[in-house]
Amino acid sequence: MIQHPAEPDEIDLRHHGDAEVGGGLADFAVNVRAGMPPPWLAERIRASVADLAGYPDPRPARRAVARRHGRSAGEVLLTAGAAEAFVLLARVLAPRRAVVVHPQFTEPEAALRAAGHPVERVILTKDFTLDPAAVPSDADMVVVGNPTNPTSVLHPAEAVAALAAPGRTVVVDEAFMDCVPGEPESLATRLPAGVVVIRSLTKTWGLAGLRAGYVLADPHLIERLTEAQPLWAVSTPALVAVEACSTPEAVAEAEAWAVELAAERDRLAAELSARGLYVVPGARASFLCLCVPDALGIRALLRQRGYAVRRGDTFPGLGSDWLRIAVRDRPSNDALLNVLGELGI
Repeated sequence: MIQHPAEPDEIDLRHHGDAEVGGGLADFAVNVRAGMPPPWLAERIRASVADLAGYPDPRPARRAVARRHGRSAGEVLLTAGAAEAFVLLARVLAPRRAVVVHPQFTEPEAALRAAGHPVERVILTKDFTLDPAAVPSDADMVVVGNPTNPTSVLHPAEAVAALAAPGRTVVVDEAFMDCVPGEPESLATRLPAGVVVIRSLTKTWGLAGLRAGYVLADPHLIERLTEAQPLWAVSTPALVAVEACSTPEAVAEAEAWAVELAAERDRLAAELSARGLYVVPGARASFLCLCVPDALGIRALLRQRGYAVRRGDTFPGLGSDWLRIAVRDRPSNDALLNVLGELGI
């Protein structure tokens, strides 16, 4: 692992997969489940329009999230997606030495920098697995993804929990944790002291446009984040979605999809590996991270043939030979494999 300060103009931290799509391209760039939301959820969201004259009431959704994770309602803050959670944390906390473990989703670092906090990076190298000892002992804020975007690596819960220390806040981005059957490495139900867990409904339920997420943390920090959050920040339709997706039935549906996803993801990874590509091993999320010679050139050729994939060079710790590919259904994945074959891959 490598430690170094973040250079402000080094990488475009605001570049995300949505910038890669459009123009009729088949979307393998955005890590949001295709074909969602399901009809039952879409109907609940549509029905909430009848209540738009009133101000949003977050209490039912907050209680539902608390029940889903075995926490108290005082440990839950609903947010307009995970991105708002990162902004609120950057506003409320005043870290002396903030460390972001990369490669990972870049919004946490962007939010910290926008709030005026200096940021250091710990760059994971060997198969992008977490070594808690690589984080400086005097870091009073550490941000890590689990499973991590873009590498799809799932860190052991014990390794993530080992980051916790007196006087330190550990922020764990679990936006893709519901891609993992059983969520065995989640800290959401355990919530060790000093650990903040951020979750999102965007990925599994196809709700990127609705902005629905939440924070799990100790009640004192939740109070501080609530004070920093604008009133009625989460809309009524988003609250309805959060409540609906937190029921045991919805959790079971997400679990069934995660099992199907795992089988198709592993098949796609094996196909790509058989073609001589390096696929980051142990992928557990809804995407694969792979090293491809002249990845940016391959990306451009794929776009010419109607396929969008995510460039990797805007993630600290990756470079111009990296791509991220979302896992779709088997016919879509096979179509992408066929096009790669036409390109000699």
